[in-house]
Amino acid sequence: MTFVQVIDYETKRFDEMNSLIDRYAEQTAGKRTVTHTLIGRDRDSRTHYVDLVEFPSYEEAMRNSQLPETDRMFQEMVALCEGMPKFMNLDVVRDEYLNKLVVNRFFEEVLGKGNFDVVEECIAADYVTHDIMESAGEGNGREGIRKTVGMWRGAFEMSMDMTRQIAEGDCVTTLWDWEGTHKGEFMGVAPTGREFTMSGCTTCRIENGQIAEDWWYYDAPGLMRQMGMMPG
Repeated sequence: MTFVQVIDYETKRFDEMNSLIDRYAEQTAGKRTVTHTLIGRDRDSRTHYVDLVEFPSYEEAMRNSQLPETDRMFQEMVALCEGMPKFMNLDVVRDEYLNKLVVNRFFEEVLGKGNFDVVEECIAADYVTHDIMESAGEGNGREGIRKTVGMWRGAFEMSMDMTRQIAEGDCVTTLWDWEGTHKGEFMGVAPTGREFTMSGCTTCRIENGQIAEDWWYYDAPGLMRQMGMMPG
């Protein structure tokens, strides 16, 4: 279970605190178990800060606390604070990136099932795509995504397995594996009934809860070789 330590403190010397954190990160490279940190400053009290420090588990946090660098960093941190920092230990019981939900809905409903009824829910009206298989601007907008997905689903009875997903800021990156049975003409190749596979990666930028822009990278040459369109 993911574990988060909350550190609440007052300091007038945040520049020095920032440098201390940078030194700690450098000194503990290859040893620390911290996976993510976030520091917030109180808008109503400019000397009040809150740090969120994330670990894979409570046990990993305890292992990290036993590093000599961690103890040294804590002592130096206290010296920079106005009073003793306050600590809160949290077991994470819900961890949800809402931007992932819209991307997953697009993959599962639009790409996986051909359900175009949810395009307006998932895709922004001014959507822009960057796809190595398309001319610039060809797949833009909601009609562009309907045309592109319709072309692929018309040529293949296909499925996409999302193998890994990373969300940061307004972007979600998804690694996926694709399988398709060739049932219709594709780039001039008559249907063969054969099954083809490829892997790829898609990064979506989310704006106001919809996919506003995306970048598609996938093994198009590998697919073409499987279909006999390229030597190999």
